[in-house]
Amino acid sequence: MVIKKAVYKTSVTNIKNILDDGVPEFAFVGRSNVGKSSLINALTNTKSLAKASATPGKTKMINYFEINDSFRFVDLPGYGYAKTGKVHQEVWSELIGKYLEESKSLVTIFVLVDIRHLPTVQDMQMVEFLIYNQLPFMLIATKADKIAKSKYKSSIQAIAKQLKVREEMFIPFSSQSGYGKERVLNYIENKLEDINGK
Repeated sequence: MVIKKAVYKTSVTNIKNILDDGVPEFAFVGRSNVGKSSLINALTNTKSLAKASATPGKTKMINYFEINDSFRFVDLPGYGYAKTGKVHQEVWSELIGKYLEESKSLVTIFVLVDIRHLPTVQDMQMVEFLIYNQLPFMLIATKADKIAKSKYKSSIQAIAKQLKVREEMFIPFSSQSGYGKERVLNYIENKLEDINGK
């Protein structure tokens, strides 16, 4: 798959405004500063489609991006940043939870984790939530350029063990080098073909 067109559509801060028009959606979720904006920009060949907040954890909205006039990327609020107040975290968890539970357009949730570190408590809670609610998800191990390729397997094994998921569910990714980009786009393309009955 080649992404030829990617445009910002809208942002919502209230669960009542979540889009529900049948356009297939691929959501991205992860802790603050895990590289969601960089990943979305790398996939869409843009530099600033998704904008990282100057303060990690500050963005408290769901951002929608129209891709190739046929599907959407949905950038969900980051979680787990220490300086974020408890009230804001509760708002986030409600917003993210309602979107994930109620969106009829959701095809796959990409859960981002840092390949260099074991998952956080919030990462584990997110994966448990998705498994419990039987929601389709894949894991993207970001910042793969920060470690040697020879360490990918052992790092992913450790993260997978902690999250209690299969190693095959992970795609190592680097927004700097583009490593893993083709795998992610091929995955999306295959899902869209399944939807369209091809």
